[in-house]
Amino acid sequence: MRVDQEEETCKSKREILIRELSLKLNNRDEFLQVKIQAAKDIRKIAKSSVKARSCCGVAGIVQPLISMISCSNLEATESALLALLNIAARNERNKVIIVTSGAVPSLVELLKSQNGHLRDLATAAILTLSSSPSNKPTIAISGAIPLLVQTLSSSSVQGKVDAVTALYNLSTCTKNSTPVITAEAVPPLLTLLQECKKYSKFAEKTSALLGILANSEEGRLAISDSTMGILTLVETVEDGSLISTEHAVGALLSLCWSCRNKYRELILKEGAIPGLLRLTVEGTGVAQERARTLLDLLRDSPQKRLPASSLLESIISDIALRVDGADKAAAETANRLLLDMVQRGMELSICHLQLKAASFTPSQ
Repeated sequence: MRVDQEEETCKSKREILIRELSLKLNNRDEFLQVKIQAAKDIRKIAKSSVKARSCCGVAGIVQPLISMISCSNLEATESALLALLNIAARNERNKVIIVTSGAVPSLVELLKSQNGHLRDLATAAILTLSSSPSNKPTIAISGAIPLLVQTLSSSSVQGKVDAVTALYNLSTCTKNSTPVITAEAVPPLLTLLQECKKYSKFAEKTSALLGILANSEEGRLAISDSTMGILTLVETVEDGSLISTEHAVGALLSLCWSCRNKYRELILKEGAIPGLLRLTVEGTGVAQERARTLLDLLRDSPQKRLPASSLLESIISDIALRVDGADKAAAETANRLLLDMVQRGMELSICHLQLKAASFTPSQ
């Protein structure tokens, strides 16, 4: 009983403090420095608990904070942005409240700022708000997309990560990904994927976005027109994480499905075969299926509806013929490839069984 009373007392004190801070923020005659301190206090309170964030969202605090974003005072803008970020964190209702209260135009203006720190904060805010499905259309038509694309080439590492994720969110809200492609996002995305570690979380986000863009003809053209476009995807198939490889092979498959005659030789020229073969054994279920399908499309004469094992054997034999010609060496190459893959598959299966055995706890 005493614990409940203490919790109720804390809740009452918190609500009183939030109301007091709201009054300070909404008072037109209040000194700016007082409002700045109030925004800093709101930031701390919103960070403290889910209930505190919920209270802040409906206490008349959001609107004055949005007004402070456009303030010429750097400290006021930063304090308001940080407070809004904490209010929006893991709270879908607050994200919607912030957007419907008119925050997006002010955030878009901040994306144009010469101050890199403010640009990064605005990018983080748009990322957070764009994770809410109902906010995506408003942000997508706000003019934020071209500015986020610019951020891919001229921002801090965290700013680039946030911009990629925000663009991914926005590309999933429209019927097509044309706005992102029109903003010429593909070249900087390919550059980022080429330069980053292929197994990193950043590579996963970037390859995921490229995978979406590759589903449109404009996106496929942008990838193939880039000097290192297909090669970068092939390298990601070879060296990426399970998630990255799944997205990268999906992008390559989209290219080949759309026009096999055009993309087949381009993909083969970049040396995609070894990575695709490895992926048929080591990838996720989706990646394995995509890799097998793509390998079949890369053959001289694709064959459909074969069992996976027969299809793989047929693919490898065809590849061996390309390497060694129609002679004994070709058969030996094919057998060696199959044996290597079977061996690798057995190793993975044994490893999986060992992990299962290690985690198994006998019932008492």
